[in-house]
Amino acid sequence: MSSTCMVLVQLILFLYLVGEIGSKVEFTNIKCTSLDKEFDNFEYCHLKSVNRSYKYLSVKVNLYKIPITKVKVNIALLKRYSGYKPFLYNVTVDACKFLGNRKSSPVFAYLHDLFRNHSNMNHTCPFDHDLVVDKVSIGFINKQFTEVLPFPHGDYQFESNWFAYGINRAVVNVYFSLF
Repeated sequence: MSSTCMVLVQLILFLYLVGEIGSKVEFTNIKCTSLDKEFDNFEYCHLKSVNRSYKYLSVKVNLYKIPITKVKVNIALLKRYSGYKPFLYNVTVDACKFLGNRKSSPVFAYLHDLFRNHSNMNHTCPFDHDLVVDKVSIGFINKQFTEVLPFPHGDYQFESNWFAYGINRAVVNVYFSLF
């Protein structure tokens, strides 16, 4: 075999192997806490593993004082070093205004896109129903964190604080590893 042909074969093999190497996201835990049980409570908050390749998370919060017309959300991404430390994003937005104009906060839009298509939180205020995030698959999250906006490997916490009328009503923490 000529040296040119051998180099071509090596290049094709290298490109194939590089294409096979990629990052992978794995959910590790989810914790949902209602800070005002008279205002809201979580009906369920869980990770489910259907099989080795299909895993998802689902959350449902029952709202007791509806309609809700003033909502703010703080979302932070934390990375584990010696404990969880702030990493890249810590954004607070007026959810009612944001849902009326998604372009007002591109960072929050990226984070909202992680669950928007799996949720009923995709319209402007008022919220006059329970809030549901249903079956957000690990495959979808994997694409967002490895192709859309690549992140370094490590353990992460996605923390969200939900404020209604200026009072923190709930906290949802999703833990995941990127390797």
